[in-house]
Amino acid sequence: MKPTPTSGKRVVSLAEMAARVPDGASVALGGSFLHRGPFAFVRELIRQGRRGLEIVKQSPGYDIDILCRAGCVARARAGIVAMEGNFGLAPWYRRAVETQQIELEEHACMTLTAGLRAAAYGVPFQPVGGVHGSDLAALNRWASVADPYGSGQDVWVIPAIRPDVAVIHVNEADEHGDARVRGTSHWDRILTRAARQVFVVAEKLVPAASFEDCPELTLVPGFMVQAVCVAPRGAWPGSCWPHYEIDYPAVESYLDAGRHLDAHLGRAPEAAHRVRAEAAAPARAEVTEPVRA
Repeated sequence: MKPTPTSGKRVVSLAEMAARVPDGASVALGGSFLHRGPFAFVRELIRQGRRGLEIVKQSPGYDIDILCRAGCVARARAGIVAMEGNFGLAPWYRRAVETQQIELEEHACMTLTAGLRAAAYGVPFQPVGGVHGSDLAALNRWASVADPYGSGQDVWVIPAIRPDVAVIHVNEADEHGDARVRGTSHWDRILTRAARQVFVVAEKLVPAASFEDCPELTLVPGFMVQAVCVAPRGAWPGSCWPHYEIDYPAVESYLDAGRHLDAHLGRAPEAAHRVRAEAAAPARAEVTEPVRA
């Protein structure tokens, strides 16, 4: 299912951005493992009760795990899935796969990237190396083609993968949707080129002139972006270099099966921001109310 069409306004709230993703949509998530994932956006999907999602990501972890824990996922296209070396495998995702609560199209990171590249290039499939000897081709019914240049070798080809929307977390964005990442971009570039729509969650908004001054640092140009929101510490409990590191105690607390998911959601930075905004709303209304004679 396709995301809700957007208006001309690109800067929206986190809640409005999540509301544009309908049940059953295919959602590609940026970042890698516990690093610079759009986790505030993921948690907002949970708060809004989204269901039947397909999640696309080469190396998910916390994001797909918490979505499975909340019952939001129907299908996954993923490579390696883990909470990194400190915590091992993603437990709720693993349970969802083992009990067949979700359908899994298992990939290597390179095969998923090949499918996304095919979509980005506008071709039906993309050749990929390294699949020979693996069961992935048979499991996914991938086809192979003979080398048309006469080497006598067959090459596995991965069908195009076009998510409905790609959502990435970035260091900086401007009001036009231009987005910038400090450090490695992980898989974000190819995700944003393959998806039908692109949503950007940013640590902060900066003037458009800063992108004009350093255009070579722009990861995603604004003309590709349909929505932008600001969510400081939105990659929590993961990292967003150089702003903050992984909050390991928070990850450990999340993995404690004895703790309710609502408690974890309530600790998130965007939840505290929402509470402050709601508390301040009456005061703002009182101040801005026009004076009547």
